[in-house]
Amino acid sequence: MSENTLRLGYIGLGNIGGPMAARLAAAAPMTAFDVSPDALAAVVDAGATAADSLAGLATSCDLISICVRDDDQVREVVGGLLDHLAPGSLIAVHSTISPETAAEQAELCARHDVVLLDAPISGGAPGAKEGRLAIMIGGDRAAYDRAKAALAPAGDMIVHAGPNAGDGTRMKLARNLLHFISFTATTEAARLAEAAGIDIAKLGRVVRHTDAITGGAGAIMLRDTTAPIAPDDFWYGVFTHVRELGEKDLTLALGLADELGVDLPLGRRALTDLAAGLGVPHLSPVELETPEGEQR
Repeated sequence: MSENTLRLGYIGLGNIGGPMAARLAAAAPMTAFDVSPDALAAVVDAGATAADSLAGLATSCDLISICVRDDDQVREVVGGLLDHLAPGSLIAVHSTISPETAAEQAELCARHDVVLLDAPISGGAPGAKEGRLAIMIGGDRAAYDRAKAALAPAGDMIVHAGPNAGDGTRMKLARNLLHFISFTATTEAARLAEAAGIDIAKLGRVVRHTDAITGGAGAIMLRDTTAPIAPDDFWYGVFTHVRELGEKDLTLALGLADELGVDLPLGRRALTDLAAGLGVPHLSPVELETPEGEQR
């Protein structure tokens, strides 16, 4: 069966699942199920057929997307599908669950000749509505290839995160680690700006504007390893420049924080760890003093 003839199913039509399913339903035959009649009706309006049970959905689908709340709900849904799926069917779990749950459910599905891919998504409700989700898929490469074209209307970046169920989730967790550490750093920047009498709403507009140009934190994720960079490597000069700018600006920001009595623990940790984290630590002993007199 070619990717373009896969009959799709979707379970879990919430803030992200609903618009994602609607985009898929507009592009291919889809059967959808949700415990909310209103959520189901919205996807039916987009072209899907409503199922009245998990069993009814399973018998009419080749690739079923699951976007429910947590690990327990994923287990419940998979359990309700397995006895009714045809051999060779695919399940794509878009929920963010633990890698262990993904592997456990993939093993269970394999005993029924069904392939489970963990396929968490990033981009939120806006990305789902626009068809611009990133979909990170872990599992069998051939199954990934089958699913990729079918899921393309919902995501303009679909990547094979690795050969094992759980690899997609591992990639998603690393991505979200950056996301929420960045959010915490944002609160430090806001406290510093507020103490300095700066309008933090205007600061936010500046941050969004410049991140759209530079790419934000992801702009330095250019290498395929975190190992230290050799001095004769092309990236050595690039990342040394980043380090020098970062250490200068962090030192200035921390000096302002000390003047204003604002505690910036992530800022101080960044100054301490930036060089080694970038892979371009100082080649000779250098005492880099923070405004509090701490030394690297």
